[in-house]
Amino acid sequence: MNETLTIGEAAKASGVSAKMIRHYESIGLLPRAQRSNGNYRLYGSQDVHNLRFIQRARSLGFPLESIRELLALWRNRQRSSAQVKKLALSHVAGLETKIAAMQQMAAALKHLARNCHGDDRPDCPILEGLATGGDADSADCH
Repeated sequence: MNETLTIGEAAKASGVSAKMIRHYESIGLLPRAQRSNGNYRLYGSQDVHNLRFIQRARSLGFPLESIRELLALWRNRQRSSAQVKKLALSHVAGLETKIAAMQQMAAALKHLARNCHGDDRPDCPILEGLATGGDADSADCH
């Protein structure tokens, strides 16, 4: 692709919305687009390639600052793969921490729900547990 694309065409080609393309430009993640005589943004094949890279990194949950680092490493042909691996493994560790926290949340909610009869009575250990920070055993509905 050697032609220039409008923002809508670049969005379609990359899978990144026009709104996000403008955002990535505004925060410097993507270079400012060239402009047409009518002041429309114009994108080339490298821009679309960069957008696809950003989209893939976002789909893996990388935060924007990490994506900025990954883009710099990707563009730097003198980089060491050890730098990239370190960044990726750091992200994995963060994801694993979030997963563990979410598993604890799910277990706590399951525990509260197991102790609720789920009937017409107003007493509810789920609400009591949320209100007091306690567990369902101390707020059992009978």
